[in-house]
Amino acid sequence: MKVVFSEKYELYKEDILTILNTFPQGGKSLKEGGRNTLKVYEVGAIPINIKSFKVPNAINKVAYRFFRKSKAKRSFEYASLLLEKGIGTPAPIGYVEDNSSVSFGKSFYISEHLEPDLTFRKLIREPDYPDHENILRQFTQFTLRLHDSGVLFKDHSPGNTLIRKNGKDYEFFLVDLNRMQFKELTFGERIQNFSRLTPKKDMVAIMSDEYAKNTTWKYDAIFSLMWKETTHFQEKFHRKKRLKKKLLFWRN
Repeated sequence: MKVVFSEKYELYKEDILTILNTFPQGGKSLKEGGRNTLKVYEVGAIPINIKSFKVPNAINKVAYRFFRKSKAKRSFEYASLLLEKGIGTPAPIGYVEDNSSVSFGKSFYISEHLEPDLTFRKLIREPDYPDHENILRQFTQFTLRLHDSGVLFKDHSPGNTLIRKNGKDYEFFLVDLNRMQFKELTFGERIQNFSRLTPKKDMVAIMSDEYAKNTTWKYDAIFSLMWKETTHFQEKFHRKKRLKKKLLFWRN
């Protein structure tokens, strides 16, 4: 077993390892089923968030054991890098990998738990949400800060940014961090990064306008590409959903 903890949280290590031994039975579940399980615990006076990653298939068991960083390790390292760059994310506590000598098993990423006021998804579902446009514009400024810092967040999707109100302003925190690249981004990569966020054209228009206001690129060029990439993603997403339904129908 590989156990890595941030020095700041070393005093909680034994308590957290005890929790992991009974992980299926304890904690408050935020997400179960599917690929991963997410639970909240309290250790001392600190609420912590533990993400248990699904055991990979046979090929990936070997790949993660010898050739690739695990999702848990990447999440921990990427969170540390984001904080160094001044980008919000729940504080990383540590990660644990349960390996055998020849293959990769379970892995866990542990961070402080952050309770948001909303996520980006609420802006999609509730167009009359208070201060809607202001939040959307501040979110766009946050995304621009990511891009200018050389961060390409590949899972920039509605549930993966937690939002907290702070006076008249808003704070943004990235979660689900294991798919990122750190590099200088092209114009195309920057705008394509918005494609998974919303199918609503009016929201795309506002984000395009705010991005243009804070860069040297023109609104028309930004909106044209952002809407094109959004439409492409939505078509691909719904095509995949239809295919899954057909497969489930034929299996039953």
